[in-house]
Parts: sequence; C-alpha cells; structure tokens
Amino acid sequence: QVQLVESGGGLVQPGGSLRLSCAASGNIFSINTMAWHRQAPGKQRELVAAITSGGSTNYADSVKGRFTISRDDAKNTVTLQMNSLNLEDTAVYYCNADVRTYDGYRAAYWGQGTQVTVSS
Repeated sequence: QVQLVESGGGLVQPGGSLRLSCAASGNIFSINTMAWHRQAPGKQRELVAAITSGGSTNYADSVKGRFTISRDDAKNTVTLQMNSLNLEDTAVYYCNADVRTYDGYRAAYWGQGTQVTVSS
C-alpha cells in the first residue's frame, strides 16, 4: 500500500505565506507526476500545480507567480510554497502522486487533505 500524508495547512492573513508538504510512503518503486489539487466549498476540485519526475512544472493560472511546487525524490516528498495568499485560495488542499509499486502496479494516490484558510 501507499500512503500520502500532508502537513502545513492553517490560517493565514491575506498577503501571507504557507508551505504545504506531502510525504509518500509504502510500497513505492517510483513516482511519476506529483501534484497539489484544491477544493473550495461548493466548488469542484481543481489542479493547483504539478511536477513531473523530470522536474517540469505547470500551474493553474490563478496561482502562477505566487505558488511554487518542488519535490525531493530521495524523500518521496512534494512541497507547495504559497505566497501572496488571497481569500480565493481558501480550500482543502490535496496531495496526489502517480505511483508505480514494486509489484508492478501503477495508480494515483491521494492524501487526506489539509485545510488552508485565508482570512483577516
């Protein structure tokens, strides 16, 4: 089995910063793309940022220039640095990883989510 555990959410004022981290563990042979998604109340889950095993990144237009995604393959972690946060960034943030296991299976795994609240 594979587990993804997020950390780093919380309450921040507009204009502030937060850093989210996600650690993958378990039966992991390799990880392709790692990503962060978010879901605000009453809205569909959306992709925030993704990073491939080769280091290529892509971001939602709404976070470009403010958020930075990075990964540490030695630790199987992915991090999302969020700067200049605004009220519209309030959501539950989910980590996602495309994992190949040692027994040859490939699947997408999700973390349990971490709440980010931007409020004055």
